[in-house]
Amino acid sequence: MTLVPLFLKQLSPSKKRILLSLMLGIMLGITIAGTLYWTYQEYLLKPLSLSREWRYTLAPKATLSDLSQELIAQGLLPLLPALMWVALARFENKAHRIKAGEYAISVGTTPQKLLDLLIQGKTIHYILTIPEGWTFRQMMEAIHAHPILSHTLAGLDDAAIMKKIGHLGQHPEGRFYPDTYHFPKGRSDVELLQRAYRMMEKQLATAWKQRHRDLPLKTPDEALILASIIEKETGAPEERARIAGVFVRRLQKGMLLQTDPTIIYALGNQFDGNIRKRDLKVNSLYNTYVNPGLPPTPIALPGYAALQSALQPESGNALYFVATENGRHYFSATYEEHNCAVNKYQRKRPLTKNCQRYPQLLETDKSQPPPS
Repeated sequence: MTLVPLFLKQLSPSKKRILLSLMLGIMLGITIAGTLYWTYQEYLLKPLSLSREWRYTLAPKATLSDLSQELIAQGLLPLLPALMWVALARFENKAHRIKAGEYAISVGTTPQKLLDLLIQGKTIHYILTIPEGWTFRQMMEAIHAHPILSHTLAGLDDAAIMKKIGHLGQHPEGRFYPDTYHFPKGRSDVELLQRAYRMMEKQLATAWKQRHRDLPLKTPDEALILASIIEKETGAPEERARIAGVFVRRLQKGMLLQTDPTIIYALGNQFDGNIRKRDLKVNSLYNTYVNPGLPPTPIALPGYAALQSALQPESGNALYFVATENGRHYFSATYEEHNCAVNKYQRKRPLTKNCQRYPQLLETDKSQPPPS
């Protein structure tokens, strides 16, 4: 005879019922715990039933329970595991830490990994690239055309747009940093412009602190204007500082800048791809062929390299430059040499006897590749 039956015989009927109930409760608890553990192993550590990537947008005030109901409705997670998933997240104090946004849930994602994704806020990010040298008008066309941005500026003029972003009365040209911007779904055009504006302010301030001290540029705004001209004059990185040096020396000597990009900017939509003699007389404050000094505002969005070049120009004696066939420029210290270079590269005329005195111009005949 075992001790347990003997022990039970000594108990009163009521105590026997209590003991049996307790034993049954323990067995039931073990069974439930085993079932829950099995469910946890079977579903919460098992990938969701996805056959392809699933994109889901969690609203700003949505809860983990809302998402679990969607998982159930989509057949991605059974009811019991979904309830366990939410309960466990609450128990671990994680349910309230999820972040709103659009998520890309890939094949192989488990409920636990999904929770981590939501807590980390790894939402889908879209991009908009603003190239260096674009005008504000081109930038706004790209912003208006972006399908993901929230559009609030359509139909507004430049002044109204600047007011919307908090810079009432400021001319928009050149005030936004050209870059590739990443943003989640729902970001507004105003937020993007404010971000690009702050970035330009930051980059300009950095470049200004590193400027040469003998420049004819009194303010960061003047540096921004010059940088925009440099940005439009050349796409060759190695030429920017040299071109900046030409413009700085011309400003120091009181010479007209005579830079074609300002004419193109002044002509606006009237520019057809060619600059004619009559265009050099266009009545505009941006016409640097007739107006001394810098134009009133930037003419494009300069990148950091152009900002840096404007404030750290290359030393030298060149006062002129002209485009060659290979997309680079020929630099000259005198007008006579410049005129020879213009005849050679722009007018396609043979070098005269007077031009023979410039060895560098003769060397380019041998070194420059033929037009493609």
